[in-house]
Amino acid sequence: MRKAVFLDKDGTVVHNFPYNVDPSKIELTAGCAEALLRLHQAGHPLIVISNQPGLAKGLFSLQDLQRAERFLARLLASFGIPIRAFYYCPHHPEAVVPRSRTACTCRKPAPGLIEQAAREHGLDLAGSWMIGDILNDVEAGRRAGCGTILIDNGNETEWVRSPIRTPDYVVPGLIEAAEIICRSNTPRE
Repeated sequence: MRKAVFLDKDGTVVHNFPYNVDPSKIELTAGCAEALLRLHQAGHPLIVISNQPGLAKGLFSLQDLQRAERFLARLLASFGIPIRAFYYCPHHPEAVVPRSRTACTCRKPAPGLIEQAAREHGLDLAGSWMIGDILNDVEAGRRAGCGTILIDNGNETEWVRSPIRTPDYVVPGLIEAAEIICRSNTPRE
């Protein structure tokens, strides 16, 4: 089984611009291309795991989201970085779209999307990593059994820590996260 790197999208791979599905406003975070290329070259499948409450709130359509995903995939591919898959949660407790107002197992901090990706791609969760910029990302990764890295870029504003919300590492950016992953054989060495 392969060891993957699961990536939060907004605030981790691209700058956090709330509810953005406009390709002209999608910009990679500092060091993103270099870090993801290094992870890809080290043999880690890269999978994006993202909550997309804008769908549930009726702020954009599924077609808009898919267009943004295709743009991001092409942008990363231009640097030689393939994204194995995109997984997103379309649910939210305050959804205006009735079918999206549901208790689900896919909205981070739940681990559902990570577990689904592992099943569909034959991934070793214990040897995989979750990288994100808020503690919900960390909790989802830990609940799935992955190593976790928090990008401390100022987006986490609710530092309510508990054992399940404590990352294995806290770093300033993706470059440092890639360095940790590439020098580790297992997440918690």
